[in-house]
Amino acid sequence: MPALFLVSLALQIACAVHVIRSGRSLYWIWLLLIASYLGVAIYVLAAVIPDLQSNPGGRKAARKAMQTLDPARRRRALQRRLETSDTIDNRRHLAEECLELGDYTNAEELYRGLLKGLYAEDPDFMLGLARAQGGQDDFAAARDTLDALARTNPNYTSHEGDLLHARCLEALGDTAAALQAYSVLARSYPGEEGRYRYGHLLHRAERHAEARDVFAAQLKQARSMPAYYRRKERPWLRAARQELTQLGARG
Repeated sequence: MPALFLVSLALQIACAVHVIRSGRSLYWIWLLLIASYLGVAIYVLAAVIPDLQSNPGGRKAARKAMQTLDPARRRRALQRRLETSDTIDNRRHLAEECLELGDYTNAEELYRGLLKGLYAEDPDFMLGLARAQGGQDDFAAARDTLDALARTNPNYTSHEGDLLHARCLEALGDTAAALQAYSVLARSYPGEEGRYRYGHLLHRAERHAEARDVFAAQLKQARSMPAYYRRKERPWLRAARQELTQLGARG
């Protein structure tokens, strides 16, 4: 059966399902059956796209699809907005988007531009700068920024900041302090990365029995969590399972 026919059939079925679920007139199904690709194109333009634009969930799905196809699209829009109006808010949004895209060099520059005047000790901007520095593997600078953040904003708390600080300690060779920090994160971090990094550093430090216990407990606990949580944390759970296998145990 020709591939073009199969693709056309799949699109026709998908649009027909949309017709029924959206309560539209059944004449659309006849159009889809008769006109093949042309019918699908007409239906998408006349019905699917307007539905996506008017439905919050549809708009979110459309934005996600556009982000997948063109990851830098939002950054370009934010860059144009900043060029038009150089405000704190516009600069912050662009800095956050650069972090999201892994453009740590530009993120660092933007955060340094934000940390001036009234915002010279803003904790969110200082954390953003530390994340940008850590993203470039400049862990000494990231640690210094996080230490300055703690001094100037003693009541500020951030799970991401705590995790980055532990990673800085590990990267800079302070294994004992890193293990202490990770042991806290293993209990408090909202996700599996903290537990995994704790077990991983125990493994590296050749504290194999403790590492085995951490990974085994992590995987056991994950089995009782909802499916969506396990999907979200799959990379860390997979890594924990691999390390447990290396340690000679089953997770």
